[in-house]
Amino acid sequence: VEHGVIDPGDRYTGELESVAVAVNEPVRRGRVVGADLLAPLSAAAPLDVFGMRLDGLHETWGTDPRRVRLQPPASQAELHAAMARRRAYLHPVRWTSLGLSLLEAMTLGMPVVVLATTEAVEAVPPEAGCVSTDPRRLATTLRELLADPERARVAGKAARAAALERYGLDRFLTDWDRLLEEVQR
Repeated sequence: VEHGVIDPGDRYTGELESVAVAVNEPVRRGRVVGADLLAPLSAAAPLDVFGMRLDGLHETWGTDPRRVRLQPPASQAELHAAMARRRAYLHPVRWTSLGLSLLEAMTLGMPVVVLATTEAVEAVPPEAGCVSTDPRRLATTLRELLADPERARVAGKAARAAALERYGLDRFLTDWDRLLEEVQR
């Protein structure tokens, strides 16, 4: 049964000309969570990094605090509200089955810029933003989304529709009900 996420609602405003990134323990986990990509991608757009144990990110990965801004810890509701104010969501993670933060950003209605690794390649349709292994292409898309709020809004609508269809809670619960019925027979 594929992932299922609770719909936080279409909360995207994109009013802030910055990009949200959600990553936990980037100093310890490093390249696994794409910490090495933050400095070069921050040249294309200011990054607001949300997550746990962010201390030491600037020193370890050479990120400029003016371009890679560490955000204070927040509850999930506060996190969703804060992320939805950013113009786009960056998912630089290299190693995970499928980042739930990516799916949550999509359900918020955010356009997404995603490193083409793991299941993310299957989860994100092209019209939702950008999925690529090329950091230059990711950077170009970040610049374009910052410069064109309407394009960002349209991509965010596509991201939300795709996430709800494939990873919505109704689909998730229906799949589990079906599986449990099969096993019971």
